[in-house]
Amino acid sequence: MQLNPAMRLLSLLPRASVAAITPRIRNRRSAWGVRGSLPRRVSLTIATIGFLLPFLAWCVLSTSGRVDPVFLPDPLQVLKRCVDWLLNDDLMSDVGVSIGRVFGGFVASAILALPLGVAIGTYAPVRSLLEPLTDFTRYLPAVAFIPLIMLWVGIDESAKVSVIFVGTFFQMVLMLAEDIARVPDAPIEAARTMGATNGEIVKYVLIPAARPAMLDTLRQMMGLAWTYLVVAELVAANSGLGFSILKAQRFLQTDKIFGGILLIGLIGLLTDQAFRWLHRRCFSWQHRGR
Repeated sequence: MQLNPAMRLLSLLPRASVAAITPRIRNRRSAWGVRGSLPRRVSLTIATIGFLLPFLAWCVLSTSGRVDPVFLPDPLQVLKRCVDWLLNDDLMSDVGVSIGRVFGGFVASAILALPLGVAIGTYAPVRSLLEPLTDFTRYLPAVAFIPLIMLWVGIDESAKVSVIFVGTFFQMVLMLAEDIARVPDAPIEAARTMGATNGEIVKYVLIPAARPAMLDTLRQMMGLAWTYLVVAELVAANSGLGFSILKAQRFLQTDKIFGGILLIGLIGLLTDQAFRWLHRRCFSWQHRGR
């Protein structure tokens, strides 16, 4: 039997040394160790610092007088613009419209990508038929499809949703297929030994084993969907955060551009945290000790 490098190294040491080292290896998980852990409070503190550092750099640069406010407005100016946007314009309506478009494209993509991803990751003929085409299509930029989408779908709300769908669908299919393909062979062979049919193996072995990874893939794809929002709202939009950013650019309202970008990032972050919370609730056994 071949030993992995770590076990081979331990085998070369005297038994007394191994006995002394092994408890330390098992019990000590320092912050700087491989896959080390941090107390939650410390982790949140470091994450807060990670946000504060670029914010402080922004404050220093924008208030130093060395950068024209047209190019880099200060945070207070951006905040005032957002308050004005909220009180005197349609900020909440823009937020609601953009959320609806992103979720519409994402949900449509997930409904089609989930069964296709499972089929590609499970059955070799389906993988040979669809994986090369999907792999090719995912490298085509979604913005290149805008003229075709306008021609086929029109310029109404479905066109914006379609851009987000095209931007996420092919990548989602391949990632979900990879989640299914990564399920170990051992439980599959055990199910076969017990007389399970192919359908039962897919339903009771593959999908349950891949669910944590598949939910994480959906979380990542939701993040990708938000990155296509501004592109989607290029298509004859008259509302939405992306549309407001593009409109502000025409009038050199840089503070509103910054505000719109930060709002998209904030909503995306909240969505990401919601997916993480759902992952912890559904698959708590994966998060023990973290």
